[in-house]
Amino acid sequence: MTPMMAQYLEIKAGHPQALLFYRMGDFYEMFFDDAVAAAAALDIALTKRGQHDGADIPMCGVPVHAATGYLQTLTRKGFVVAICDQLEDPAEAKKRGAKSVVKRGVVRLVTPGTLTEDTLLDARRHNYLAASALVRDEGALAWADMSTGEVTVSDAPPVMLGPLLARLAPSEVLCLEPQAAMLRELTEAVVTTMAGASFDSGNAVDRLCGLYKVQTLDAFGRFGRAELSALGALADYLDLTQKGKLPLLRAPRREASGTAMQIDAATRRNLEISQSLSGGRCGSLIAAIDRSVTAAGARLLDRRIAAPSCDLATIRARHDAVARLVDDPALREDLRAALRQVPDMDRALGRLALDRGGPRDLAALRDGLAAAAGIAARMDGTADMPSTLAGAAQDLTGHGDLRGLLDAALVAEPPHLARDGGFIAQGHDTDLDEARTLRDEGRGVIAAMQADYSTEAGITALKIKHNNVLGYFIETPATHAAKMMAPPLSERFIHRQTTANAVRFTTVDLSDLERRILNAGGRALEIEKRHFTALRDAAVSHGGGVGATARGLAEIDLTAGLADLAASADWCRPQMDDSRAFDVTAGRHPVVEAALRRNGGQGFVANDCALTRETGAAICLLTGPNMAGKSTWLRQNALIALLAQAGAFVPAASAHLGLVSQLFSRVGAADDLARGRSTFMVEMVETAAILNQADDRALVILDEIGRGTATYDGLSIAWATLEHLHDANRCRALFATHYHELTALADRLPGASNATVAVKEWNGDVIFLHEVRAGAADRSYGVQVAKLAGLPDTVVARARDVLETLEKNDREGGKTRPIIDDLPLFAVPQQAARSLAQTPDGLRARLEATHPDSLTPLDALALVYELKALAKPE
Repeated sequence: MTPMMAQYLEIKAGHPQALLFYRMGDFYEMFFDDAVAAAAALDIALTKRGQHDGADIPMCGVPVHAATGYLQTLTRKGFVVAICDQLEDPAEAKKRGAKSVVKRGVVRLVTPGTLTEDTLLDARRHNYLAASALVRDEGALAWADMSTGEVTVSDAPPVMLGPLLARLAPSEVLCLEPQAAMLRELTEAVVTTMAGASFDSGNAVDRLCGLYKVQTLDAFGRFGRAELSALGALADYLDLTQKGKLPLLRAPRREASGTAMQIDAATRRNLEISQSLSGGRCGSLIAAIDRSVTAAGARLLDRRIAAPSCDLATIRARHDAVARLVDDPALREDLRAALRQVPDMDRALGRLALDRGGPRDLAALRDGLAAAAGIAARMDGTADMPSTLAGAAQDLTGHGDLRGLLDAALVAEPPHLARDGGFIAQGHDTDLDEARTLRDEGRGVIAAMQADYSTEAGITALKIKHNNVLGYFIETPATHAAKMMAPPLSERFIHRQTTANAVRFTTVDLSDLERRILNAGGRALEIEKRHFTALRDAAVSHGGGVGATARGLAEIDLTAGLADLAASADWCRPQMDDSRAFDVTAGRHPVVEAALRRNGGQGFVANDCALTRETGAAICLLTGPNMAGKSTWLRQNALIALLAQAGAFVPAASAHLGLVSQLFSRVGAADDLARGRSTFMVEMVETAAILNQADDRALVILDEIGRGTATYDGLSIAWATLEHLHDANRCRALFATHYHELTALADRLPGASNATVAVKEWNGDVIFLHEVRAGAADRSYGVQVAKLAGLPDTVVARARDVLETLEKNDREGGKTRPIIDDLPLFAVPQQAARSLAQTPDGLRARLEATHPDSLTPLDALALVYELKALAKPE
């Protein structure tokens, strides 16, 4: 075994669960099983290098300069990658012996939850690493975004864990082995198990105090044992994966339960809040309303929409801020124009703290702080500034020293990497300027020295030349040898070599210049690296203030974006209070309306919704045909409640809303084959979750409960569900159904009312008016909708016959036995036979006389015209 392979196996033994990226020159190489797995995952060539125990060693590799893209692929596929870099210069290794191996070590573990590189992250979404802890009956979830430094912890009993994970959508979740299977059921994130010591709540206190360099955690608040356990696991995992280079984390913030609207995973999926049912961002609520012009503002919007507030004062303060910018278009546009120049300071600062940043990250802080100062100046003195905007503006100033340092030190457009050099401004360091001059203008410096020496010696033929043996030297013709070797010139010019036609000299100044020219490039880079380290340390030391400024800019950006949306889309400010009101006038679906506007289609038909009832349930039972807009109406009212409590205006003419504590949605149909659940089973599981959890401040939307089973079974389930919502949950609910029998419950249940979606019949077809009106539908128009969908005419006609027979039997109180003789199984062939029998005799005879194999293309075309003529009715 070679020394290099022995070193590889030793390092690999310390990281058995990770793919080891082993640095060899300009490549990261992988060997053995790592190479086989990585080659398959990355679709790269698998080769071999040497042998081990008599077998070929599989090998593959990726270039160091392109490693980021490969890391992205591997982390998305759930791999953990250990980055093993060279820890010394190869020249140092050679000093220990010709066959000495360069020292290497793992400098970082790359996992889905610990990414910081821009190319690996979505700039408009957080990348959360979460830790779930369960101590006796107490549960907690802690989460952190390493790229921005945000750290939060919350109570998370088992019943609340699913909704909380759905809200955060973390990339990676840490837990103990017994929890792993349950967590894999709740989240699509990578689940990483850790040893019990990592979750020890006693060790967690010491670990957190060391992380934040404090003696006690009292200044951060009081945490339960489960919360400490989860926070401690996060800290331990970050220390493990970052190899001691911890990110610049903010103080942990404890989120009290009940401060945010509870929305479970099924509801988020059904309402398409952060992603559409197709899986992408396009078509989701967040895509339709995101007018943010900064990455931090977009991430803040994502947080607000994912967790709408249940604190009335907070909601009203956010509405005040949006209203102020809606009413002042000039201020709004000025702020948005300035915000477009703001880089992502949070993530730039995070990379600098981890020593993964570059000059462009320093430039991002410089440019962001400059833009913040301009925005603060624009807002300064503006009258009637709401508390939210005023507080954000106060956080934008106070960085004069750091701004001045970065402005003076950095060029306007620095390179991406510090090792490239060229990022320190001219004039900032005289030694650096001199080194650059020698590096870039060496010939000019030599020419100037040559002129000085020629004048001093009085020899116009004196030249400064260079070769690989002597380096730089002074050369004069042999005829001037006596003069150059006699005082006083001999005291300055040192003789080096005599040739047949010339004499060569040097001077102390020339030797010193030669050394400086040869070392100028390396010296310039070393000086710049020292400056980069000093600037990075200065930026990190100001991290708290810079982070506050970044948060202030994000708040202003979010507010200005929501104001721009409200002004351009004609949204209104909702009236929010602690009542059980739910009155929406002329409400619209924000995503559907935006799509119609974008595609130039017809305008969205607005509809009212009234669910106000101070005591007991308030349920609206909606009937009407498919495609009429029932599901859209249900969803738009749920989204209006969500937007209002997130601090946004809402798509309506007016809205009076009482606080909603929970939002539940059971809309659409989908199976879950991976878990062995049919479509109906999924529907029942989601309905059960709603009935078991919804409180009297919840808003529930249900669509077509019971449709996945037999008619009477489905009707019975829908009937009982509606009664339970009314009598037990006592919540506000919208209930869409095709079971028209349920409309009778409105007369028996005091909190229930009927509504229907209006349609109009015309010549056997149905025209959708998309208007929600009081009353109940007596038909579902399913056959007409089937015709619109393109079912064959024979099927539609047969469906009408069967429907008429069924309705006749129902009116007469008879049984369905008589229609068995007319089942489509027997009727369709008869219909086809009738169609064939009705074929004109001439057409049939001509077809029977035709021999297709003998037709030329021209004959075939003529035959088509002939057959068309024969098919015309006489």
